[in-house]
Amino acid sequence: MDNIFGADPIPYSHLINLEKQSGDIIVYAIPVMFVLTLVEIWYSWRSNKKNYSGKESFGSLLVGLGNVAINVVAKMGLIYAAVFMYNLVPWRMTLNWWTIIPCLLIYDFCSYWAHRISHFNRFFWATHIVHHTAENYNLTVSFRLSWVQHFKIFFFLPVALAGFHPVVFFLVNQIGVLFQFWQHTEHIGKFPSIIEKLIVTPSNHRVHHGSNERYLDKNFGVMFIIWDKLFKTYQIEDEKPNYGITKKINSTVNPLYLNFHEYGDIINDVKKAKGFRQKLFQLFGSPSAVDKANKLKQAETEAKMEAANRA
Repeated sequence: MDNIFGADPIPYSHLINLEKQSGDIIVYAIPVMFVLTLVEIWYSWRSNKKNYSGKESFGSLLVGLGNVAINVVAKMGLIYAAVFMYNLVPWRMTLNWWTIIPCLLIYDFCSYWAHRISHFNRFFWATHIVHHTAENYNLTVSFRLSWVQHFKIFFFLPVALAGFHPVVFFLVNQIGVLFQFWQHTEHIGKFPSIIEKLIVTPSNHRVHHGSNERYLDKNFGVMFIIWDKLFKTYQIEDEKPNYGITKKINSTVNPLYLNFHEYGDIINDVKKAKGFRQKLFQLFGSPSAVDKANKLKQAETEAKMEAANRA
């Protein structure tokens, strides 16, 4: 154990070397993802599946390219923050590749809660909603990752404070992102039960993207579905999902709109809300509860207007 913990602090002058060591796996994987997406488009067309929309897929591509660019720019700053946290704790781990395994488990546990909270807190839902706006389910949906998802970085403080080497942390993060790519397809059916109960398969993740009443806010796991089984948020795929969000949006193409339209709605709702408590509710309340309350308020307003017109 003495050979694992108690590693020396990392000098900040080594950040450039760390950036090279942590690699750009996602950037290198882009050509592979591009080819696999083309294959799926061809197969979808050949099998008459019709689960691609040209405009929607183009919007997903624009969102994905923007996200890659933001991550490349932000990477050095994130590495600096990771080194700062690493140097802060006395139980620093040396750079051992096997530590990827425990880091992966802790990272995925944190991802589960970051993902789950994003569905029950409107402020964080705004950092995630773009991923659910596609009404067709295909590999391009995996490109729809928010440009402001780094707002959720503090959910991963337990991983940083656990003492994992920053290189291990960044490799695990990239593995987690890439693992989600293959989940976004309708062309892979169900796996044997033991696999479906262990990892997040396409079947498990299709449920998460479904707007069906029974599928809402289910299957938050990123790599392992065991967290959903443990915390009672698991739902098996037993009916065809209806994809997209419950509230229709104006555009599925414009990347700026897709990333920031929810913030515009939040600002407008906060302005209209009366009282500090209601403003907080509009900002941090559950998206479904906020939507229900706003619809009820709108219905009451329309009823009053109709009654006034009759009078």
